Amino acid sequence: KKKELLDHGPDLQDFISGELAEKSNWDEYKGTLKRQKGERLRLPPWLKTEIPIGKNYNKLKNTLRNLNLNTVCEEARCPNVGECWGGGEYSTATATIMLMGDTCTRGCRFCSVKTARKPPPLDPEEPFNTAQAIAQWGLDYVVLTSVDRDDLADGGSEHFAKTVSHLKERSPKILVECLTPDFRGDLQAVEKIALSGLDVYAHNVETVRELQRLVRDPRANFDQSLSVLKHAKKVKPSLLSKTSIMLGLGETDNQVYATLKELREGGVDCLTLGQYMQPTRRHLKVEEYVTPEKFQHWEDVGKELGFVYTASGPLVRSSYKAGEFFLKNLIEKKKAESS
Repeated sequence: KKKELLDHGPDLQDFISGELAEKSNWDEYKGTLKRQKGERLRLPPWLKTEIPIGKNYNKLKNTLRNLNLNTVCEEARCPNVGECWGGGEYSTATATIMLMGDTCTRGCRFCSVKTARKPPPLDPEEPFNTAQAIAQWGLDYVVLTSVDRDDLADGGSEHFAKTVSHLKERSPKILVECLTPDFRGDLQAVEKIALSGLDVYAHNVETVRELQRLVRDPRANFDQSLSVLKHAKKVKPSLLSKTSIMLGLGETDNQVYATLKELREGGVDCLTLGQYMQPTRRHLKVEEYVTPEKFQHWEDVGKELGFVYTASGPLVRSSYKAGEFFLKNLIEKKKAESS
């Protein structure tokens, strides 16, 4: 009997391919989804993803290392790195470049990026190198993000804006999304980036209003983040604004709904919702694994509230490939209509 089980049981390829997490089996999952005091939740099947493999994945990784660039895909241990870097369904490989080094001046309790009060100085060649790398990849949509640099007078906004300018000079047709810090509420810094030639201005509120102090660094807060998104649209109304929320940190449905409503009333165009995943044991524990059905519910709510685009799913992240594919088409349509 044991031999029979071995002969007909799963092999290594089943685990690598993710076949064991087929959607048809999700409803049968009987594991605990809400954390009780003192326990750690097990990963449900819908959060198990493929190991990153493929030629394009390796090509992107090698280019990044050769040009001394960082990606949030790697630093934040994103579960979609294999899908985005590998090409796949939407044909264009996508990477989110992290500017201004790999060390942040803030210590949010959900984030695995390393922190320091005084990170190394900025690399003056980084804006040029970033544009060069993206030109080599032939991308048509790119996301630029960064660590927080509270040690710099302008928070690094000039560095950010230079990178966008270099990109647009080399590839005028490329669509650029900037996922920025809050610059301590400095709206001049926000304006500098909003007017740099980008197409999508993104800044993440991260969680519901009630959990801000628990989840984020004390220097960040909901109102400051919302003011960033509002100001970007004020100085350049044609921009698409975008934000992201993690679920599974202990928020209630009423809190999520109120947050979405406030964001939409604040003029935010695009919204992504994804499952919070604890990056290491030193970070906040997952309080709940939200089901795919509940994520679908929030996507429907986003549409009802009037967001131009809502992406909601367990593995959705603020820089998410399917979303970038949609936004690319949306921006091109808007440009065609205006011309």
